Amino acid sequence: MSAAGIAQVVLFVALLVAITPPLGGYMAAVYTGRRTFLTPVVGPLERGLLRLLGARADEEQGWKAYARSLLVFSALSWTALYVLLRLQSGMGGAAPADATFNTVSSFVTNTNWQFYAGETTMTNVSQMVGLAVQNFLSAAAGMAVAVAFIRAIAARSGRTVGAFHVDLVRGLVHVLLPLSVLLALLFASQGVVQTLASTHDGMAVGPVASQEAIKLLGTNGGGFFNVNSAHPFENPNGFTNVVQLLAILAIPAALTATFGRMVGSRRQGWAIFAAMTVLFLAGVAIVYAAEAGGSPAQHLAGIAGGNMEGKETRFGIGGSSLYAVVTTVASCGAVNAAMESLTGIGAAVPLANMMTGEVVFGGVGSGLYGMLLFVLLAVFLAGLMVGRTPEYLGKKLEAREIRLVAIGTLAVPLLVLVATAVAIRSGYGDPSILNGGPQGFAETLYAYVSQGNNNGSAFAGYTGFVQPDGSNAGAFGITFADLLGGLAMLLGRFGPMVAVLAVAGALAGKKVAPVGPGTFRTDTGTFVALLIGAVLLVALLTFVPALLLGPVVQGLTDQLF
Repeated sequence: MSAAGIAQVVLFVALLVAITPPLGGYMAAVYTGRRTFLTPVVGPLERGLLRLLGARADEEQGWKAYARSLLVFSALSWTALYVLLRLQSGMGGAAPADATFNTVSSFVTNTNWQFYAGETTMTNVSQMVGLAVQNFLSAAAGMAVAVAFIRAIAARSGRTVGAFHVDLVRGLVHVLLPLSVLLALLFASQGVVQTLASTHDGMAVGPVASQEAIKLLGTNGGGFFNVNSAHPFENPNGFTNVVQLLAILAIPAALTATFGRMVGSRRQGWAIFAAMTVLFLAGVAIVYAAEAGGSPAQHLAGIAGGNMEGKETRFGIGGSSLYAVVTTVASCGAVNAAMESLTGIGAAVPLANMMTGEVVFGGVGSGLYGMLLFVLLAVFLAGLMVGRTPEYLGKKLEAREIRLVAIGTLAVPLLVLVATAVAIRSGYGDPSILNGGPQGFAETLYAYVSQGNNNGSAFAGYTGFVQPDGSNAGAFGITFADLLGGLAMLLGRFGPMVAVLAVAGALAGKKVAPVGPGTFRTDTGTFVALLIGAVLLVALLTFVPALLLGPVVQGLTDQLF
């Protein structure tokens, strides 16, 4: 581990802490309908979109109506994108029907899992009108659900949690669109390609900077090019690498401050931020140390130094290790190095990050509402330990809420483990696996952990789409991997969303009990430790046997042979 690499991590965390309060405060103003400095600019667009959707700025919905609006909107988005990509398949772009099902499910669920190579499979129309648009919509939908959950926790009485279309539009026009414009201009100034041409001097090009911005800010992660942010046209230098890292975590981190402001206690937001940061830094330390130390096989071969396999010399081990952790603590999936080339221990950390349910900062919106489920679970466990009725911010947690919390936190791990077992045991997953032994198992496990948790990064050995000559000529999909992965993404996205909204509906109508001498405080270091323990206990321990069979065994195999 070099001093420069450690300094980069420290600088990154310092910048993240610095931008969290102002951006979080801005989003709190946006979602509570207060005027901001951008209102004169984007206000007309907001009103126009609301009229188009038939919604009113003062509209209110109960949790069931909110969930219904979310699901209908997402279903329409899925259908529109599927039709567009299938139409483009006759113009030299897009993939077969089974691979298209996977791709559409991927982008609508904010996963951006890519079985295909973007520069050889998608046309510019598919990239701009199809995929980039869904990057905005899926991100805004996740933010909307998080805000609905916050409102329910903060509410003093009533049954409503806001209005989905209003929250969707506000997130789009006040947050995602302005930030994406600024970031795209910054990227273009640094050399990220932005053109409507398809090729230049024999190299694939296109509208990269505009898609790159929302890919990162929306924690989408789908690359314009097959190698994603390892490509110099997507990520030219060390400066853009740091900017990309900040862009990925900016909104997920700031939403903790938004939460603190909306519930009337900024300390509550900082407590959640602290828990996320501790888990994040632990992951960075382990990956960086593992990669800087090199693999056991590398040592046996007499090769000194760190593990540079699959990494860009532009970013080195420090920048690549930091990126691997950032992209997997968020539901982003963007990569600047080959995840499959990490050491056994280094690869275990990205897997573990996703196995938490993407709650260590997590996706835009999904990270916060996922962590809030663990907050409620931690409060419940604390109540059991001291023999008191658990309550959070004055609202009692009863059997119905805890059952829903259990569904929201345990359903995706169950889905992932079942999908992995089916793929391995049935043999239908064999055509997708490149390597044998523990590495092949790790490829399969990573694929369904990533898709089920809506991350999108991959061990590249696992495939569902084959392009024999590097183009669409003769290309075919591996139907089992495409369909099972697509279903995992849809269930992994919308199952927890509905559970979260159901918890929101239950909490919104509860009266707030006054703070007393026996009230368990949830803004202290003790609670932060309890929250971290709940995440590790419930989320990670579920996957320990699977981790042992994959990356850990791979590390031992390297050492033995």
